[in-house]
Amino acid sequence: MKKFFLAAAAGTFAGIIATTQITGPLLAQEAEQQSSVYQQLDLFGDIFERIRSQYVEDVDEAELIEAAINGMLTSLDPHSSFLPPDDFTDMREQTRGEFGGLGIEVTQEEGFVKVVSPMDGTPADVAGMEAGDFITHVDGESLLGLTLNEAVELMRGPVGSEIIITVVREGADEPFDVSIIRDTIKLTAVRTRTEGSTVVLRVTTFNDQTFDNLASGLAESVEELGGMENVNGFVLDLRNNPGGLLNQAIAVSDAFLNAGEIVSTRGRSPEDGERWNARDGDLTEGLPIVVLINGGSASASEIVAGALQDHRRAIVVGTRSFGKGSVQTIMPLRGDGAMRLTTARYYTPSGRSIQALGVSPDIVVEQPRRDPETSESEEETQGFSRTEADLRGSLDNDSITEDERRLLEEERAKVEEAAQLREDDFQLAYAIDLLTGLRALGGTE
Repeated sequence: MKKFFLAAAAGTFAGIIATTQITGPLLAQEAEQQSSVYQQLDLFGDIFERIRSQYVEDVDEAELIEAAINGMLTSLDPHSSFLPPDDFTDMREQTRGEFGGLGIEVTQEEGFVKVVSPMDGTPADVAGMEAGDFITHVDGESLLGLTLNEAVELMRGPVGSEIIITVVREGADEPFDVSIIRDTIKLTAVRTRTEGSTVVLRVTTFNDQTFDNLASGLAESVEELGGMENVNGFVLDLRNNPGGLLNQAIAVSDAFLNAGEIVSTRGRSPEDGERWNARDGDLTEGLPIVVLINGGSASASEIVAGALQDHRRAIVVGTRSFGKGSVQTIMPLRGDGAMRLTTARYYTPSGRSIQALGVSPDIVVEQPRRDPETSESEEETQGFSRTEADLRGSLDNDSITEDERRLLEEERAKVEEAAQLREDDFQLAYAIDLLTGLRALGGTE
């Protein structure tokens, strides 16, 4: 017992020595780092004073501080930034669904502004802007060297005014100019329609209206088809959807799930992590779903696509999504401004991060770009096609009744409509064909 006590005492003494040897250098290192931070802040103060007193022209001190803050934030990642009072007000208006501008979601890459996606029906969409376009100049002024906020400020202007932007597009030999007329952007978060027996839910953004729009539009479309028993399935179209509010992405995912995790976030500290789970209640009553995505689907769109894919609740079709797997928190600051700071990464139910990787579709389907000349020549050729029924004096089919003939004509009309849809929107047509096939195989039983 005495030996045990001595051994324990020796162990305790050794532990004290070891602790002292470890914590001593750590405390010294921490103090050294703190001293270095204060030295850097002193350096900032010296530079600020030199600019105020010796710069060739008078400077606005508030603008200098604002530029310094924004530079500090934008050095972190493309999505962190300082929001002056006007920008903060604009951002809040956008989440409510109405604001002035061009109608494009942008980020910054290699010093230039990159289009994440044009929003449906907006001036940028009508002008032909595409996801992945690089904007290099605005009204002849280069954007190289500007912050994202400064570049966006150049694109703002009075409603009804014209802006000329220079675009570099993959596949185009030379940069080209696009003329856009600024307008008030009124976003309808969700548009619903029926294509045959399929309900198409086009989600353009995730703002305060998204889930309510989706739920009401879905119910109206189902009623239009005469009830859920007449519905083939649902297409959730998230193409060119730049994202938005996290809580709306969770609500939309929950609309199609009965249980299980939707998304989780992990911050710098383990205690900052959060997890959201689905509640019972599937608005589609278990019918098959196809989710459409492309390179313009980002952030909240990727949360929804990833959740439904991981739970095998939907087939994801299209091309790889944008790959924005981080969460930004808006923190109001004194003076009515705010700070947008990346505070966490989000993860799909299977635990995968899509940051810089995107969501990979289950079935890759490119959207072909139509060649107007080719399309016209094809239409001309199709106009000369003839069948047996076109021949003079051809025999009638006497094996079917008039009712059967009418049904055949209706089926033929549906097939022709589907063929036309392939010309207008190949990816959507593919999604609807997929749902039709699933229904035919009894996939909804």
